[in-house]
Amino acid sequence: MRRNHVRGFTLIELLVVLAIVAMLLSIITPRYLEQGDKARDSVLRENLAGLRVSLDRYYADKGRYPEKLEELVALRYLRRLPIDPVTQKDSTWIPVFIEEEGGKGIYDVKSGATGVGRDGTAFSTW
Repeated sequence: MRRNHVRGFTLIELLVVLAIVAMLLSIITPRYLEQGDKARDSVLRENLAGLRVSLDRYYADKGRYPEKLEELVALRYLRRLPIDPVTQKDSTWIPVFIEEEGGKGIYDVKSGATGVGRDGTAFSTW
């Protein structure tokens, strides 16, 4: 009599493989999630630097600071206002004003996001 042997995996073999995959995922997932936070912080810092450079260029050209951030876009110092990566909006930037001879002007910009970055400092202080 001839027996037909069906080749396959046993339940124990499948459970061992699933346990290994679960262990690898538990190691990789936190590192993957940290990369998103790191990228968000980097983009926020880069957007703030770009806004500040545009404000400085505006001041160098006009001799005064703009009254609104939209002036930077209207006069082509920026193509458009950058999006705050934390709030996902371009309207949450907090302008910091300075008194000038002709009135108030924006000389700095801060993020309107709540919370802290990876380094522990509040987004609103960047």
